[in-house]
Amino acid sequence: MKHLYDFQLIEAVARTGSMRRAAEDLNLTGSALNRRIRRFEADFGFDIFERLPGGVRLNPAGELLLQHYRGTRSDLARVRSQVADLSGERRGHVSIACSQALTPYFLPEQIARYRAQHPGVTFAVKVGDRDQAEEQLATFASDLALVFEPVYLVDFKVIQCIPQRIHAILAADDPLAAKPELRLRDVLARPYVLPSARYGVRHLLELAARKRQWNLTPVVESDSFDLIRHYALHERAIGFQIPIGLRPSEDNRLVFRPLAESDVPAGDLFLGQKQGRTLPVASARFSMQIAGAIAEISG
Repeated sequence: MKHLYDFQLIEAVARTGSMRRAAEDLNLTGSALNRRIRRFEADFGFDIFERLPGGVRLNPAGELLLQHYRGTRSDLARVRSQVADLSGERRGHVSIACSQALTPYFLPEQIARYRAQHPGVTFAVKVGDRDQAEEQLATFASDLALVFEPVYLVDFKVIQCIPQRIHAILAADDPLAAKPELRLRDVLARPYVLPSARYGVRHLLELAARKRQWNLTPVVESDSFDLIRHYALHERAIGFQIPIGLRPSEDNRLVFRPLAESDVPAGDLFLGQKQGRTLPVASARFSMQIAGAIAEISG
């Protein structure tokens, strides 16, 4: 809508921290964008940006204004969704922030299932670590979050939560694969591959190792869970993942074994939304479907 255009410009400048870079992204000249922002500040009655030698940043007034815009945008999307639902169109858009473990199997299946009933609904899936997922909710960038071991849970309304044990990923012919459950000391005695510290799987392993005064020394560290999973086929290395992100490989070359809970307690997978926010119809209905599917997994 035209009256929201100024807010879109402000958000772009806040995101880039530069009038020039924001203008390039928006296909405007820097001077035209600066004039528009200045005119808005004059009408608003307050400056909203601090002008710095290396760029600009929102001041406290600007932070409040941007939060108001994001809330308004969210409310508008919700009303649009409700109106479409009243008319029988069943249109809408669902944005969801999630951990990597949800992307290979769980979310594709759930999105396809939902769209089979509501083909007018579109989706945006934003993959990141647990910090990023919570930030997506806080800034209204995502409607829902599916995150393993979130960091803060501030303003996070929990819709559903299930435990997930850490599983080791091994080559099928690995001697350890004969055991139904693995001890942490056994897997750490071998070459192993870990995600970086900002992921929940690494967090739980770090806690377990620290309790025993061990240092984790992976042969490979990666933000790609695909790499972690497949590297188990090389040099007898062991990877780690939660079961919602695992399926038997088609060629049966990989197997998965849980770590003993006495060594590494299970973590929690949370489905949530921003506290106090009324979701658009499509997002609310999808969250109900996801909550049911998660409940089935937990038994």
